[in-house]
Amino acid sequence: MNNEDRLISLIKSFNTAMLVTQHGVDELTSRPMAIAQVDDDGQLWFVTNRKSGKISEIQDNPNVLITFQSEKQYVSLSGNARVVDDRAKIKSLWSSYWRIWFPGGKDDPDIVLVHFCPAGGEYWDQGGLDGVKYIANVGMALLQGETPKSDESVNAKVSLDD
Repeated sequence: MNNEDRLISLIKSFNTAMLVTQHGVDELTSRPMAIAQVDDDGQLWFVTNRKSGKISEIQDNPNVLITFQSEKQYVSLSGNARVVDDRAKIKSLWSSYWRIWFPGGKDDPDIVLVHFCPAGGEYWDQGGLDGVKYIANVGMALLQGETPKSDESVNAKVSLDD
């Protein structure tokens, strides 16, 4: 599996992410977001309230950061977000779980989408067999007084610009 495929596979394993936007001139704001969909090229879709502060932050500065974390896997993506008001797409993504925030259901007028197009990212994957091998290599390097060698199966920067 190449690094891009590995990154996208990791993204698809998460169901929540942290969306970081810029508020004002020099303040960053982060909030958890449920992932509505991950496209095969790594683009992400989120559902949110059109009255949310993140909407104006994205419109003022679409350059955002998305992060994901589990016990042994981490991903960071940078790219651009945009607000999309597409009723057909909202209906196709709809989850009854969202009724908590949108009591009007999929036709709730406050629902809007955030579409994120990643330019690049980085992953750290210490899960599975590759993670076990990496930990063994780190232990060996520690015993030998060396720095562990880089291993792209565990950590890699990936460009997603087409």
